[in-house]
Amino acid sequence: MQTLQYPLNKTYNYPMNSHKKFFVVCFVLIISSCVTTPISNKSAFIMIPIRQEVALGKEAYKQILKEEKVSDDRRTAALVKQVGLRLAKVSAMPNLDWEFHLIKSKQQNAFALPGGKVAVYTGLLPVAMNEAGLATVMSHEIAHVIARHGAQRMTRQLILSAGLMATSISLNNSKQKRLIMAALGVGIVYGLTLPFSRTNEAEADQIGLTYMARAGYDPNEAVRFWRRFADIKGSQKVPEFLSTHPTDKSRIRLINRYLTRAKIDYNTLKVKHGLGATIDLKETKPNHNKKKSKPEPPKPIPGISVETLR
Repeated sequence: MQTLQYPLNKTYNYPMNSHKKFFVVCFVLIISSCVTTPISNKSAFIMIPIRQEVALGKEAYKQILKEEKVSDDRRTAALVKQVGLRLAKVSAMPNLDWEFHLIKSKQQNAFALPGGKVAVYTGLLPVAMNEAGLATVMSHEIAHVIARHGAQRMTRQLILSAGLMATSISLNNSKQKRLIMAALGVGIVYGLTLPFSRTNEAEADQIGLTYMARAGYDPNEAVRFWRRFADIKGSQKVPEFLSTHPTDKSRIRLINRYLTRAKIDYNTLKVKHGLGATIDLKETKPNHNKKKSKPEPPKPIPGISVETLR
Protein backbone atom coordinates (compact mmCIF):
# COMPACT_ATOMS: atom_id res chain seq x y z
CA MET A 1 0.00 0.00 0.00
CA GLN A 2 1.37 3.39 -0.98
CA THR A 3 1.43 6.08 1.69
CA LEU A 4 0.74 9.61 0.50
CA GLN A 5 2.92 12.30 2.01
CA TYR A 6 1.70 15.88 2.39
CA PRO A 7 4.13 18.74 2.96
CA LEU A 8 3.58 20.07 6.50
CA ASN A 9 4.34 23.63 5.53
CA LYS A 10 1.67 23.83 2.86
CA THR A 11 -1.84 25.17 3.51
CA TYR A 12 -4.77 23.51 1.78
CA ASN A 13 -8.03 25.47 1.25
CA TYR A 14 -11.03 23.22 0.93
CA PRO A 15 -14.12 24.73 -0.67
CA MET A 16 -17.05 25.29 1.73
CA ASN A 17 -20.16 23.48 0.57
CA SER A 18 -23.48 25.30 0.20
CA HIS A 19 -24.94 23.82 3.40
CA LYS A 20 -22.07 25.12 5.51
CA LYS A 21 -22.33 28.54 3.88
CA PHE A 22 -26.04 28.63 4.64
CA PHE A 23 -25.52 27.80 8.31
CA VAL A 24 -22.69 30.33 8.62
CA VAL A 25 -24.89 33.07 7.12
CA CYS A 26 -27.77 32.10 9.44
CA PHE A 27 -25.43 32.13 12.46
CA VAL A 28 -24.11 35.60 11.57
CA LEU A 29 -27.66 36.91 11.06
CA ILE A 30 -28.81 35.51 14.40
CA ILE A 31 -25.83 36.96 16.28
CA SER A 32 -26.22 40.38 14.64
CA SER A 33 -29.97 40.39 15.34
CA CYS A 34 -29.63 39.70 19.07
CA VAL A 35 -29.89 42.73 21.33
CA THR A 36 -29.79 43.16 25.10
CA THR A 37 -32.61 45.15 26.69
CA PRO A 38 -31.56 47.84 29.19
CA ILE A 39 -32.51 47.34 32.87
CA SER A 40 -33.92 43.83 32.42
CA ASN A 41 -30.75 42.64 30.63
CA LYS A 42 -32.84 40.15 28.64
CA SER A 43 -31.73 39.08 25.18
CA ALA A 44 -34.10 39.72 22.29
CA PHE A 45 -34.06 38.58 18.67
CA ILE A 46 -35.01 41.44 16.33
CA MET A 47 -34.89 41.22 12.55
CA ILE A 48 -36.55 44.60 11.90
CA PRO A 49 -34.09 47.48 11.27
CA ILE A 50 -34.62 50.28 13.77
CA ARG A 51 -35.07 52.84 10.97
CA GLN A 52 -37.95 50.84 9.54
CA GLU A 53 -39.43 50.41 13.01
CA VAL A 54 -39.27 54.16 13.71
CA ALA A 55 -40.79 55.00 10.32
CA LEU A 56 -43.71 52.63 10.91
CA GLY A 57 -44.32 54.11 14.36
CA LYS A 58 -44.26 57.67 13.07
CA GLU A 59 -46.71 56.91 10.28
CA ALA A 60 -49.07 55.02 12.60
CA TYR A 61 -48.97 57.83 15.18
CA LYS A 62 -49.93 60.43 12.57
CA GLN A 63 -52.86 58.29 11.50
CA ILE A 64 -54.10 57.83 15.09
CA LEU A 65 -53.90 61.56 15.84
CA LYS A 66 -55.96 62.26 12.71
CA GLU A 67 -58.69 59.88 13.85
CA GLU A 68 -58.67 60.75 17.57
CA LYS A 69 -59.52 64.06 19.24
CA VAL A 70 -56.54 65.65 20.98
CA SER A 71 -57.55 67.18 24.33
CA ASP A 72 -57.91 70.97 24.44
CA ASP A 73 -57.01 70.98 28.15
CA ARG A 74 -53.67 72.70 27.65
CA ARG A 75 -52.66 72.59 31.29
CA THR A 76 -53.05 68.82 31.64
CA ALA A 77 -51.60 68.20 28.18
CA ALA A 78 -48.53 70.22 29.21
CA LEU A 79 -48.26 68.11 32.37
CA VAL A 80 -48.36 64.91 30.30
CA LYS A 81 -45.59 66.26 28.09
CA GLN A 82 -43.51 67.37 31.09
CA VAL A 83 -43.73 63.98 32.78
CA GLY A 84 -43.00 62.24 29.48
CA LEU A 85 -39.89 64.29 28.76
CA ARG A 86 -38.53 63.73 32.28
CA LEU A 87 -38.91 60.00 31.81
CA ALA A 88 -37.47 60.02 28.29
CA LYS A 89 -34.43 61.95 29.52
CA VAL A 90 -33.42 59.13 31.90
CA SER A 91 -34.22 56.38 29.40
CA ALA A 92 -31.70 54.50 27.27
CA MET A 93 -32.85 56.45 24.19
CA PRO A 94 -33.14 60.11 25.23
CA ASN A 95 -32.44 61.35 21.68
CA LEU A 96 -35.45 59.72 20.02
CA ASP A 97 -38.00 62.09 18.51
CA TRP A 98 -40.29 61.75 21.52
CA GLU A 99 -43.89 62.93 21.29
CA PHE A 100 -46.51 62.91 24.05
CA HIS A 101 -50.18 63.66 23.49
CA LEU A 102 -53.29 63.70 25.64
CA ILE A 103 -56.28 62.30 23.75
CA LYS A 104 -59.81 63.15 24.81
CA SER A 105 -61.60 59.84 25.31
CA LYS A 106 -63.36 57.83 28.00
CA GLN A 107 -60.92 55.00 27.40
CA GLN A 108 -58.90 54.21 30.52
CA ASN A 109 -55.82 53.47 28.51
CA ALA A 110 -52.53 54.61 27.04
CA PHE A 111 -50.32 53.38 24.22
CA ALA A 112 -46.86 53.67 22.73
CA LEU A 113 -45.52 53.21 19.23
CA PRO A 114 -41.95 52.60 18.07
CA GLY A 115 -39.79 55.68 17.74
CA GLY A 116 -41.02 57.39 20.91
CA LYS A 117 -44.68 58.10 20.12
CA VAL A 118 -46.80 58.00 23.29
CA ALA A 119 -50.39 58.96 24.06
CA VAL A 120 -52.55 58.95 27.20
CA TYR A 121 -56.36 59.00 27.18
CA THR A 122 -58.15 61.46 29.47
CA GLY A 123 -60.25 58.59 30.82
CA LEU A 124 -57.17 57.30 32.63
CA LEU A 125 -56.43 60.54 34.49
CA PRO A 126 -58.81 59.90 37.43
CA VAL A 127 -56.94 56.65 38.06
CA ALA A 128 -53.54 58.32 37.80
CA MET A 129 -54.61 61.09 40.25
CA ASN A 130 -51.18 62.73 40.35
CA GLU A 131 -47.91 63.11 38.44
CA ALA A 132 -46.42 59.95 39.94
CA GLY A 133 -49.49 57.95 38.90
CA LEU A 134 -49.15 59.41 35.42
CA ALA A 135 -45.44 58.57 35.47
CA THR A 136 -46.34 54.95 36.28
CA VAL A 137 -48.39 54.73 33.10
CA MET A 138 -46.03 56.67 30.86
CA SER A 139 -42.85 54.97 32.05
CA HIS A 140 -44.48 51.63 31.26
CA GLU A 141 -45.26 52.82 27.73
CA ILE A 142 -41.79 54.34 27.27
CA ALA A 143 -40.31 51.02 28.38
CA HIS A 144 -42.14 49.29 25.50
CA VAL A 145 -40.38 51.66 23.10
CA ILE A 146 -36.94 51.19 24.69
CA ALA A 147 -37.27 47.39 24.70
CA ARG A 148 -38.43 47.55 21.06
CA HIS A 149 -41.35 45.28 21.83
CA GLY A 150 -43.09 46.30 18.60
CA ALA A 151 -40.11 45.10 16.54
CA GLN A 152 -39.87 41.94 18.65
CA ARG A 153 -43.49 41.10 17.88
CA MET A 154 -43.09 41.84 14.19
CA THR A 155 -40.03 39.56 14.12
CA ARG A 156 -41.92 36.79 15.90
CA GLN A 157 -44.80 37.14 13.45
CA LEU A 158 -42.44 36.83 10.47
CA ILE A 159 -40.88 33.67 11.90
CA LEU A 160 -44.23 32.10 12.80
CA SER A 161 -45.69 32.93 9.38
CA ALA A 162 -42.69 31.35 7.65
CA GLY A 163 -42.98 28.27 9.88
CA LEU A 164 -46.70 27.86 9.22
CA MET A 165 -46.16 28.30 5.49
CA ALA A 166 -43.45 25.63 5.47
CA THR A 167 -45.68 23.29 7.48
CA SER A 168 -48.60 23.90 5.14
CA ILE A 169 -46.46 23.07 2.10
CA SER A 170 -45.16 19.89 3.72
CA LEU A 171 -48.74 18.78 4.43
CA ASN A 172 -49.98 19.24 0.86
CA ASN A 173 -50.89 15.58 0.52
CA SER A 174 -52.23 15.15 4.04
CA LYS A 175 -55.97 14.51 4.47
CA GLN A 176 -55.87 16.08 7.94
CA LYS A 177 -54.16 19.27 6.77
CA ARG A 178 -56.93 21.64 7.94
CA LEU A 179 -57.18 19.96 11.32
CA ILE A 180 -53.42 20.01 11.86
CA MET A 181 -53.08 23.66 10.78
CA ALA A 182 -55.97 24.71 13.03
CA ALA A 183 -54.42 22.90 15.98
CA LEU A 184 -51.08 24.55 15.27
CA GLY A 185 -52.76 27.97 15.13
CA VAL A 186 -54.40 27.50 18.52
CA GLY A 187 -51.17 26.17 19.99
CA ILE A 188 -49.23 29.18 18.72
CA VAL A 189 -51.72 31.66 20.19
CA TYR A 190 -51.94 30.13 23.66
CA GLY A 191 -48.48 28.58 23.81
CA LEU A 192 -46.38 31.34 22.24
CA THR A 193 -48.16 34.59 21.36
CA LEU A 194 -50.01 35.29 24.62
CA PRO A 195 -47.15 34.21 26.94
CA PHE A 196 -44.74 36.32 24.85
CA SER A 197 -47.03 39.34 25.23
CA ARG A 198 -47.33 38.84 29.00
CA THR A 199 -43.53 38.64 29.24
CA ASN A 200 -43.26 41.94 27.36
CA GLU A 201 -45.73 43.55 29.75
CA ALA A 202 -43.87 42.33 32.83
CA GLU A 203 -40.60 43.57 31.37
CA ALA A 204 -42.15 46.99 30.65
CA ASP A 205 -43.29 47.19 34.28
CA GLN A 206 -39.76 46.44 35.48
CA ILE A 207 -38.06 48.94 33.16
CA GLY A 208 -40.75 51.57 33.68
CA LEU A 209 -40.47 51.40 37.47
CA THR A 210 -36.74 52.12 37.22
CA TYR A 211 -37.25 55.06 34.85
CA MET A 212 -39.99 56.44 37.06
CA ALA A 213 -37.68 56.39 40.10
CA ARG A 214 -34.74 57.86 38.17
CA ALA A 215 -36.97 60.69 36.93
CA GLY A 216 -37.68 61.61 40.55
CA TYR A 217 -41.15 60.15 41.05
CA ASP A 218 -41.95 58.07 44.13
CA PRO A 219 -41.93 54.43 42.89
CA ASN A 220 -44.28 53.40 45.73
CA GLU A 221 -47.07 55.13 43.79
CA ALA A 222 -46.78 52.45 41.09
CA VAL A 223 -48.23 49.83 43.44
CA ARG A 224 -51.01 52.18 44.52
CA PHE A 225 -51.81 53.04 40.87
CA TRP A 226 -52.16 49.39 39.81
CA ARG A 227 -54.37 48.70 42.82
CA ARG A 228 -56.64 51.59 41.83
CA PHE A 229 -56.67 50.34 38.26
CA ALA A 230 -57.59 46.82 39.45
CA ASP A 231 -60.44 48.20 41.57
CA ILE A 232 -61.91 50.03 38.59
CA LYS A 233 -61.88 46.90 36.44
CA GLY A 234 -63.65 45.03 39.22
CA SER A 235 -65.08 41.74 38.00
CA GLN A 236 -64.06 42.41 34.39
CA LYS A 237 -61.11 40.06 34.59
CA VAL A 238 -59.87 37.51 32.09
CA PRO A 239 -57.91 34.39 33.12
CA GLU A 240 -54.20 35.11 32.70
CA PHE A 241 -53.60 32.32 30.17
CA LEU A 242 -56.21 33.92 27.88
CA SER A 243 -54.85 37.45 28.27
CA THR A 244 -52.12 39.53 26.65
CA HIS A 245 -51.35 41.03 30.07
CA PRO A 246 -50.51 39.60 33.50
CA THR A 247 -53.32 39.58 36.05
CA ASP A 248 -53.42 42.55 38.43
CA LYS A 249 -52.31 40.30 41.28
CA SER A 250 -49.30 39.01 39.30
CA ARG A 251 -48.41 42.49 38.15
CA ILE A 252 -48.42 44.00 41.65
CA ARG A 253 -46.41 41.06 43.01
CA LEU A 254 -43.71 41.54 40.36
CA ILE A 255 -43.60 45.31 40.88
CA ASN A 256 -43.09 44.77 44.62
CA ARG A 257 -40.18 42.51 43.73
CA TYR A 258 -38.48 45.30 41.74
CA LEU A 259 -39.41 48.07 44.19
CA THR A 260 -36.31 47.77 46.40
CA ARG A 261 -33.96 48.45 43.48
CA ALA A 262 -36.11 51.36 42.29
CA LYS A 263 -36.13 52.90 45.78
CA ILE A 264 -32.32 52.87 45.84
CA ASP A 265 -32.26 54.85 42.58
CA TYR A 266 -34.91 57.22 43.91
CA ASN A 267 -33.24 57.83 47.28
CA THR A 268 -29.89 58.73 45.68
CA LEU A 269 -31.44 61.64 43.77
CA LYS A 270 -30.86 65.20 44.92
CA VAL A 271 -34.02 66.48 43.24
CA LYS A 272 -37.22 64.52 43.85
CA HIS A 273 -40.74 65.25 42.62
CA GLY A 274 -42.43 62.75 44.96
CA LEU A 275 -46.07 62.40 43.94
CA GLY A 276 -45.87 65.68 42.02
CA ALA A 277 -48.89 67.84 41.28
CA THR A 278 -52.44 66.57 41.65
CA ILE A 279 -54.14 66.22 38.27
CA ASP A 280 -57.03 68.59 37.63
CA LEU A 281 -60.01 66.35 36.95
CA LYS A 282 -62.57 69.00 35.98
CA GLU A 283 -63.08 67.41 32.55
CA THR A 284 -62.48 63.81 33.50
CA LYS A 285 -64.59 63.17 36.59
CA PRO A 286 -66.25 59.76 36.25
CA ASN A 287 -70.05 59.58 36.28
CA HIS A 288 -70.85 57.14 39.11
CA ASN A 289 -74.50 56.95 38.02
CA LYS A 290 -73.49 55.20 34.82
CA LYS A 291 -72.91 51.50 34.70
CA LYS A 292 -69.24 50.65 34.38
CA SER A 293 -68.28 49.31 30.99
CA LYS A 294 -64.99 48.00 29.75
CA PRO A 295 -63.29 50.64 27.57
CA GLU A 296 -62.28 49.55 24.11
CA PRO A 297 -58.49 49.54 23.63
CA PRO A 298 -56.88 51.28 20.64
CA LYS A 299 -57.24 49.23 17.48
CA PRO A 300 -54.05 47.51 16.30
CA ILE A 301 -52.55 48.94 13.14
CA PRO A 302 -51.58 46.48 10.38
CA GLY A 303 -47.84 45.92 10.26
CA ILE A 304 -47.12 47.41 13.66
CA SER A 305 -47.89 46.68 17.28
CA VAL A 306 -49.88 49.16 19.34
CA GLU A 307 -48.70 48.78 22.93
CA THR A 308 -51.66 49.34 25.23
CA LEU A 309 -51.86 49.56 28.98
CA ARG A 310 -54.24 46.61 29.23
